[in-house]
Amino acid sequence: MSTLLVIIPDAISTIIAKGEYQPRYYNPGNLFDEVHILMTCKDVVKTSDMQHTVGTARLFIHSVPDPSGIIYNSPFFKPWMLNPKAAFLLSLFKKHFMRQLDDWAGEVVNITRQIKPDLIRCHANDYNAYAAGKIKEQLGIPYVVSLHINPDVNPRRRVLDSNAPWQERLFANIFEPVEEIGLKSADRVLPVYSPIVAYLKRLGCENYEIAYNVLSDHVEEKKTYALHHPVRLISVGRHFPLKNPENIIRAVADMQDVELTLVGDGPLQEPLMQQVKDAHLEQKVLLRPSIPNRELCHMLPEYDIFVVHTEHWEISKALLEALLTGMPVLMNYREGTGGDPEELRGADFILQTRNTPEGYREGLQRLINDPKYREELGRKAFKHARENWAPEITEAKYAKIYQQVMDGNRLNE
Repeated sequence: MSTLLVIIPDAISTIIAKGEYQPRYYNPGNLFDEVHILMTCKDVVKTSDMQHTVGTARLFIHSVPDPSGIIYNSPFFKPWMLNPKAAFLLSLFKKHFMRQLDDWAGEVVNITRQIKPDLIRCHANDYNAYAAGKIKEQLGIPYVVSLHINPDVNPRRRVLDSNAPWQERLFANIFEPVEEIGLKSADRVLPVYSPIVAYLKRLGCENYEIAYNVLSDHVEEKKTYALHHPVRLISVGRHFPLKNPENIIRAVADMQDVELTLVGDGPLQEPLMQQVKDAHLEQKVLLRPSIPNRELCHMLPEYDIFVVHTEHWEISKALLEALLTGMPVLMNYREGTGGDPEELRGADFILQTRNTPEGYREGLQRLINDPKYREELGRKAFKHARENWAPEITEAKYAKIYQQVMDGNRLNE
């Protein structure tokens, strides 16, 4: 019987609520007979809500909350600790934290000793990967780590900005070494997009392989490119500064016979709602905070154009699902250092524009007024996406990598 242990930092209940889990997400190709999911955050979920993510395997769920609180609750977690004069105290604080971290990792090692997995998969390089490194050190069990962001560009636990709040900078100062330790011993590192590779190279990590996220198998092909009246536009993504759709709203404000649906939530939701209200666009712009992923995938072909703003290097799951549908896609050129992600650089299956109201308006008008180009763009998107990001292709790749790592470990035993 083969067994997989998955260690994740994310709140599973949040992902369940969004309906974003795909079948066999944690057990690609039904490779394992038994899957154990260990959460490193305080969360409660039912195995019945998660069974489809492991296919036919027996599922067990564990929880060992990470030691973040040790840092935040310490009497030494104060702004003066960032002063160079406090360097000695900060070093003592770090040593204390690492001892506590090792105690926590010891709990995870003890649980793993009872589970006896053949492989460990870590989603993100967080406390979970640090624990996996300790497991490998003590029990010899191999592990792979998937990276879903470039921490140098979109940090999760640490920040590079000297103007960030002191709490973030102090936490980062203490936490940053944990990242490198988690990657150092991994048998394989799996960045889900090419822009993450720059971060790995900076750390001197060469044992990586790009493996795209497994997407929904409920994505349906768009059958017709005839426009609705009004023209249906859709934008999907979390509403925060790096994905702010305000210029898209401004673009459609002056356009006739179009309606825009914005699917997403986040800190900019209230300002966006106010923007729509102030411009009297309630009948033209619809904001929907959340739609279950399966329902959204069924809805996509009924829209005419997918339009989005993002400054992230990573290609969002929502964008990939739109491409898999065969939708004509309009998006901005990335303004940050490094330009567009490699997967989209020079791509002929999307239309790119400036992140301005005028840029989006011009792009939308081109797609609306040129039916031949609109259909050609959608069909190219469908072909390219199916060849590179189809669920059956990405799922098979993960299963193959898992098997390779386990086979390699057995040869070394």
